[in-house]
Amino acid sequence: MIIAIDGPAASGKGTVAKAIAAHYGLEHLDTGLLYRATAAAVRKMGAAADDAQAGLRAARELKAGDLADTFLRNRHIGELASIIAAFPAVREALITMQRDFAARETGAVLDGRDIGTFICPDADVKLFVTASPEERARRRTLELEARGEATPYGEVLADIRKRDERDSGRSAAPLKMAEDAVLLDTTELDAQAAIAAGIAAVEAVLRSQQGQ
Repeated sequence: MIIAIDGPAASGKGTVAKAIAAHYGLEHLDTGLLYRATAAAVRKMGAAADDAQAGLRAARELKAGDLADTFLRNRHIGELASIIAAFPAVREALITMQRDFAARETGAVLDGRDIGTFICPDADVKLFVTASPEERARRRTLELEARGEATPYGEVLADIRKRDERDSGRSAAPLKMAEDAVLLDTTELDAQAAIAAGIAAVEAVLRSQQGQ
C-alpha cells in the first residue's frame, strides 16, 4: 500500500505522515529532506541558490545517509530548498530515489508537495494536508524558538507566503491537491486530533475501495 501525503510547509503533513506510517507498519519518507539535503550540499559548495547546475550536481550525488543531518531543519536551508526545488533538472534527478522508496514490497508513506500528483499518481490513498498561513506561521515560529532560532512571527509569515507562491507557481510538479485526494485542514486541530483525522481519512478511503 502506498499512501501519498501532500501539503504546504508547517501544515502538519509530516506529523500526520509519520503517525500513519507507524499505525500501518509502513516505511516513511519525508521527501522534503531530499531537497533540503540538496540545498545544504549547494551551500557547502559555496554556490548561489539560483545555480541550477550546482543544484543538479548535488542532487545526483545525494545519498540516503545525507538525510539524517539535523541541520537540514534549519530555516534558511528550508528557504534555499524551496528555490532549488523549482529547477526541473533537480526534481528529475530525485525522482528515482522517491519512486524506488515507494515501490518497496512492504508499502510506504511519502509526504511532500507533488507525491499524489506526480511521484505516485497511482497511490492507494492520497491526502492533502493544509492549514491557514497564519496558523502555519504560528507553528513554525514556535518550532524555531524551540530550536533556538527565535524569529519574529511577521518574518516567518512572510516566508510562508513567499514559499507557498513559489511552490504553487513553479513549472515543474507544482504544489496542488490531486483530484482524488482527501482534504485535511488542520488549522483548528492539535497534533493528536490531526493524526486521528488523518488515520480516519485513510480508513474511509480503504473501506470505499473494498466496497467497490
